[in-house]
Amino acid sequence: MQPRQLEQTLQSVSWANELVIVDSGSTDQTLAIASAYHAKVIHQDWLGFGPQKQFAVQQASHDWVLCLDADEWLSTELQLEIKELLNNPQAEAYRFPRCNRFMGRFLKHGEGYPDWSLRLFDRRHARWSDDLVHEYVISDLPVENLKHDLMHESGEDIALYLSKQNRYTTLQAETLHRRGKRVGWPKLLFSPLLRFFKFYVLRRGFLDGVPGLVHISIGCFNSYIKYAKLIELRRLEKHS
Repeated sequence: MQPRQLEQTLQSVSWANELVIVDSGSTDQTLAIASAYHAKVIHQDWLGFGPQKQFAVQQASHDWVLCLDADEWLSTELQLEIKELLNNPQAEAYRFPRCNRFMGRFLKHGEGYPDWSLRLFDRRHARWSDDLVHEYVISDLPVENLKHDLMHESGEDIALYLSKQNRYTTLQAETLHRRGKRVGWPKLLFSPLLRFFKFYVLRRGFLDGVPGLVHISIGCFNSYIKYAKLIELRRLEKHS
């Protein structure tokens, strides 16, 4: 993460009553930037994505929370939309479209958009899942949609992006393995193909040019590798 990304995140929520940052031992400028924005910093060793975010929610002083990663920020329009609705909420949880920047371009189609993300909620009625990767918010009550975009700097460069995806697919495979999930060659083969057809063709990912093609290609490869790693874990267990 670049320091400017965290600063952009904090700037977009500087109007909030409280800023809470949960840090797992950063060695960059995180603490200095947080201090400049008068954010409360709490150290917590890494618990996994879902548990770490739920820990952060529990540290807030207020029941209404807005959860952002350090590489995300609210568009100006979304800031105004959230401020207005908080004066008189009509629901207990809200999601909004997330616009992902990849290879220097904000994707507006395919798998990269709208990428609906539930991030604003009353913690008395919603919480983060326990998933170690691809975590999500679970709400007890119906969820409303907002119109404007959450912005996301999703790809620093392809090499780093692939490195992160390799870690994510390992965590996904391990999670599926613990849950007793079994797959065979049909899932291994057809899952990437169906993913490509859904997002690149039906949801017109081709309109995002080369970045859109690379993005969905990596996504399809992730599907393949996730299930390949799961099959490997099953075989290792069988022969151990």
